[in-house]
Amino acid sequence: MVVSREQIMTAAIQHLNEHPTASMAQLAEAVGISRATLHRQFSSREELMTALGHRAHDRWHDLQVRADVPAAAASDDPGVLRRTLELLLEGWIEVADEYGFGLTDYAMAVHPELLRRAEELEEHEIALFAAAQRAGLLRADLPPRWISNTVYGLLVAVRESLRRGDVARRDVARLLRETFLAGAGAGGWS
Repeated sequence: MVVSREQIMTAAIQHLNEHPTASMAQLAEAVGISRATLHRQFSSREELMTALGHRAHDRWHDLQVRADVPAAAASDDPGVLRRTLELLLEGWIEVADEYGFGLTDYAMAVHPELLRRAEELEEHEIALFAAAQRAGLLRADLPPRWISNTVYGLLVAVRESLRRGDVARRDVARLLRETFLAGAGAGGWS
């Protein structure tokens, strides 16, 4: 059976979400291919993790495009900002659920291109948080970067809660929204 690079990446993602420290041998077994076949596509675990990191960043970018983050960040309309934040909160759950292993993977945290891209994507969200602060939707006494880091921490909690079965999938959006808004929200959310 011939397995494509994309199929390998998809199967690796599923396995890594359950076993984030899986070796190349374990990943090959989970995909149903030999180590040699896996190494023909990815010469090392680092190369595989970097490819998966780019794929996760593509999803993160797509979410920002769908939510129209740059336009919302340039807006002072609380309704526009609220809708964008709500879309992001829902979308972040999907990305964290699919690429949760990457939230704490060392290779993704040190690869220069992945770092650059993550910082670029985060800067768009920080601008959105600052606009939401100016519009009175988020607390003005918190640094926007702190709000961004808080979201990141909550996404790790989403990942772990789903992975361990601590919460029902259907409850995650409400839990994330309520926890985020209880800490960073400035009121005006009903």
